Amino acid sequence: MEYYANDSCFHHLYSNVWKSKVGGQKVSVISPVNATNNVKLKILYDNEALNGFRRAHGFSCLVEEKGILFDTGGDINTLFFNMQKSQVDPSSIRMIVLSHEHSDHIGGIQIINYCEKVDVLIPASFSGRFKDWLASHPNVKLYEIQELGEVCKGVFTTGELGQSIKEQSLIIKTGNGLTVITGCAHPGLENILKVTSKLGDIYGVVGGFHDFNRLEALKGMRLIAPCHCTVRKREIFNLYPKTCKKCSVGCTILI
Repeated sequence: MEYYANDSCFHHLYSNVWKSKVGGQKVSVISPVNATNNVKLKILYDNEALNGFRRAHGFSCLVEEKGILFDTGGDINTLFFNMQKSQVDPSSIRMIVLSHEHSDHIGGIQIINYCEKVDVLIPASFSGRFKDWLASHPNVKLYEIQELGEVCKGVFTTGELGQSIKEQSLIIKTGNGLTVITGCAHPGLENILKVTSKLGDIYGVVGGFHDFNRLEALKGMRLIAPCHCTVRKREIFNLYPKTCKKCSVGCTILI
């Protein structure tokens, strides 16, 4: 099967490394590992915010050049306000990737009502009720993700990881290397990084690290941007002051 939505990201999807489901049909997808340059991450929802933005418990960020929204925060009002302040037009969103089915990451999913045609990628373990609700929207094409693979040029999913709480993370390949975007890292950040390393050298990691404590695993990374639920944020900044970056609503992170 082949499918594309725009030239910048949604090229033909082929693969022998991962499988998803579309309308109940399994789809195989393959692509070479392609790099993308000059990618900006706009933080749209977080526990902390710069002046003029709204903060709330949750996480969402936009991969601007790709039109990919990763997670939707805890509520639509805060997300929409921060999108407007960041000059993000919902019609520019072509793909939404949801990390896991917790309310602080899917609470703003009503943003799909302001999007045009949009691909929504969720872990296959999401509840049937939520899947049915998404699929009921005529502008939504739903993909159930199971394994590591490329979702568009230079952008990958780790696939569904973890046991009690299953979660996917997003991987962006640029000229600097691979940058991982995590929701909460419930499967363990070290496990997410291990899967990511199958694709090449890791440049950085951005997002929620939860109770991750194997901080030595971050050694050698050139970008570390912990936010949201990260328990040891202060300790990480103290250990890696030269490579840690602030990650709160209103921040733009160049990868």
